[in-house]
Amino acid sequence: MPRTNFGKTRTHDKPYAIYKDDKHGWEWRVLKTYKHSTKELDDPYARWYTSVTSPMMHNGEYEYGDTYCKDVIWNGKLVLANKEWLEEYSSVDPLNVEEYTKLLMKEDDND
Repeated sequence: MPRTNFGKTRTHDKPYAIYKDDKHGWEWRVLKTYKHSTKELDDPYARWYTSVTSPMMHNGEYEYGDTYCKDVIWNGKLVLANKEWLEEYSSVDPLNVEEYTKLLMKEDDND
């Protein structure tokens, strides 16, 4: 099993995934992970490198830094991801299985 499939840092404009909490105005863009998704389940301190905005940020700007991945999965809803992310994290986040399925189907239709 690889350490992580998402270990190369991406730019803000091309994240691996985007999670949102529209009710509270938060958005997390996942730019890098440090562990494989199966290992994150056992680690309450597993983290992702993200760019994040919230209502507390001036003019909707983003702040970069590490975030606990469980906080993102628990509070956010997946709105965009690449195919590899969808395939790997669909088993990790049972709250969004329907969304993952819809997104995978859309990507298959575009191929």
